[in-house]
Amino acid sequence: MASRFLLTFAICRLIVTVGLTLNPTELLRLGVDGQLTVDPFHVEAASRDFGGLHRVEPLAVLRPASANDVARLVRAAYESAEGFTVSARGHGHSINGQSQTSNGVVIDMSGGGCSGGMRRLKPAGPRVSEKGRYVDAWGGELWIDVLRRTLEHGLAPLSWTDYLYLSVGGTLSNAGISGKGELLTCSEEQNAELFHAVLGGLGQFGIITRARIALEPAPKMVRWIRVLYSNFSDFTHDQEYLISLHGKPASKKFDYVEGSVIVDEGLVNNWRSSFFSPSNPVKISSLGAANGGVLYCLEITRNYDESSAGSLDQV
Repeated sequence: MASRFLLTFAICRLIVTVGLTLNPTELLRLGVDGQLTVDPFHVEAASRDFGGLHRVEPLAVLRPASANDVARLVRAAYESAEGFTVSARGHGHSINGQSQTSNGVVIDMSGGGCSGGMRRLKPAGPRVSEKGRYVDAWGGELWIDVLRRTLEHGLAPLSWTDYLYLSVGGTLSNAGISGKGELLTCSEEQNAELFHAVLGGLGQFGIITRARIALEPAPKMVRWIRVLYSNFSDFTHDQEYLISLHGKPASKKFDYVEGSVIVDEGLVNNWRSSFFSPSNPVKISSLGAANGGVLYCLEITRNYDESSAGSLDQV
């Protein structure tokens, strides 16, 4: 999926100045179209993240109205004589303080609610092109909202994260920033080096403000199967075989294959959320205990509709 993204993002530069002192009220004169606030309520909210181990208080919080606001703030940091730091925050699921910053500004990309007197502010939502088979989504958009919008057109992303309540930009870049405050668009053909650097680059190359995500027809129904192994050789043999079918016609392969390892005392708990009956976790734990507390699992899915439902079990 990564090779089919078209990314637009603001490049910024992280300036760390020892003993930096900056009057937060000076930031309010930047003239952004969105909202830049030093209100303690919003500053406190931006001081925490999902990991919960770090608390770093920024000077201010920006809720951008567009990519231009992001670029304007980053440019101000780059050109500032005193210097200040900038960090992008989606929905706060980063860890180790990646979406936090001190002596600087947190950019709230989520465009969330209007709590604490800060009105709802969100750039344009996901825009779907049925002809082009893609969706353009704001970097702070949740994957679940992207999916809901594409399903209205009978389409779905080719790939996404397992947990759909993460932001698009945060997933692709994993937080962090660097650069000068330019707005750039990149793809495999346009600014190709930057395109490949920003995907999975731990955010060291820019803030992703918008992503173009490839789509495919959404399946009508999906059969999901979990297969357990106590023998590692059997597990890897079957997994390699299923992966080797990737280039085959759709009727000859599965749509999703993932392998995983389940270890020790976590066996029962790891299966509580699945579709197994209440008696299965006990059996699973017994099987794992007989194999030194280790099991191997293949998850397989097959998309189908009414016309192929009759042959699905045979497949």
